[in-house]
Amino acid sequence: MTKLIALDVGLARIGVATCDPLGITVRPLAVIRRGSRQADFDRLLALVAAEEAEVLVVGLPLSMDGSESEQTKMTRTWALRLARALRSARKEPLPVIFWDERLSSFAAQEMMAAQPKRAQAIGEDAYAAAVILRSYLDARKQGEGERWGRIELPRKN
Repeated sequence: MTKLIALDVGLARIGVATCDPLGITVRPLAVIRRGSRQADFDRLLALVAAEEAEVLVVGLPLSMDGSESEQTKMTRTWALRLARALRSARKEPLPVIFWDERLSSFAAQEMMAAQPKRAQAIGEDAYAAAVILRSYLDARKQGEGERWGRIELPRKN
């Protein structure tokens, strides 16, 4: 029974999605237009607090063959910085789980086609984050492990 937030991190925007504490329903939440790193982290901290999230799931941009690219490494570095910023602001760490985001944009476009007015108001990146979160939750229900890693920072004294 954990509230999660998923992120689809791009160069221009960050899609955000969330789920209920039981992980039954997933919903696109917001799209953050990238600014400075601090501004982005401040917006994400506000969303984490408002949603009472306990875990972040960050989409990992793997190559189609499953290998890691330069973009994958940049996402991992960005997520580590975010985890540190959240720990500093919250005074306790928030675990970050990496999850495969391959084909999430394609699946997001299919979801958006079913809800065109809502989709237009929220944005494709938030739907991509919802696809990432749904994939993670479904895999977790099937007993799959966190094969792309996680960040688990120690508590700050």
